[in-house]
Amino acid sequence: MQTIEKPVDLRASTRQACLPVSVIIPVRNEERNLARCLEALHGAGEVYVIDSGSTDETPEIARSFGAKVAQFHYHGGWPKKRQWAMDTLPLAYDWILLLDADEVLTPDLAEEIRQAIQDPGRDGYYIALRMHFLGRTLLRGNTSFYKLSLFRRGKARFERRLQHQDTSMCDMEVHDHVVVNGPTAKLRHPLVHHNMNSLSRYILKHDEYSNWEVRVWMEGEDSSRDLPPSLFGTQAQRRRWLKRKFLPLPGSPMLFFFYKYVLRLGFLDGAPGLIYCCFQSIQLFHIKAKLYELERSSDEGCAHNDLRK
Repeated sequence: MQTIEKPVDLRASTRQACLPVSVIIPVRNEERNLARCLEALHGAGEVYVIDSGSTDETPEIARSFGAKVAQFHYHGGWPKKRQWAMDTLPLAYDWILLLDADEVLTPDLAEEIRQAIQDPGRDGYYIALRMHFLGRTLLRGNTSFYKLSLFRRGKARFERRLQHQDTSMCDMEVHDHVVVNGPTAKLRHPLVHHNMNSLSRYILKHDEYSNWEVRVWMEGEDSSRDLPPSLFGTQAQRRRWLKRKFLPLPGSPMLFFFYKYVLRLGFLDGAPGLIYCCFQSIQLFHIKAKLYELERSSDEGCAHNDLRK
């Protein structure tokens, strides 16, 4: 069951909707990040924080900034958190901005959004992420990427790459992308992405992500009907094409580290760059190891059935 709480807006007297958008922020135990995110949204038309039973001060922080808090309880299946919010919430504005709690809207980006949403010829905008990791902005190592985070209400939806999903795969669309039915463009100014609270939590989150990636791999290309792998498609489609070609190669996690850390100059970002490139490669190794585990279990099951015959 999902519930939406009425906000107690402690800043209602000073907030002005100079940025007429509905902001949706999915959260769970984000007390370290949320205040920084919400502080940058003081001019937004409305802000919904979609919580999943946080056990820290996340809901209280959201209310203190005048955000509307909705509780989402995931039991597997579809929709997940952000699609549910887009389908269910009584949004007041024609444009939706999707943010994570560890992302921060800059004044330059806010002004660019305000101007962009006045263009009747666009239904969505890609926004770049500027990665901030372990106290340093990562400028190299192929860390930047674009997300379709801003779009007209009713013109967009999340692709559904897995037909059957369970609670081991996170309650939020992680690597499912927004698909817009209409023309799109890129904005020039990026979001600031503070990528982690702690290394322990980073590792736990990416373990969930690897479970999901393994299921996508096992279901094959048909799970990406909206954005199929393509060398000449969007950034997301190119990454999927490269992963399909690259992952089966022997030693692919080590090759991936060499690509990011050496060829893409990740070593110039110091110790944070080294740690980030290592973690990215380790996640690829986790995916390969879990695929091997599933294939081995499947082979053992087949052999056992043959013996019984």
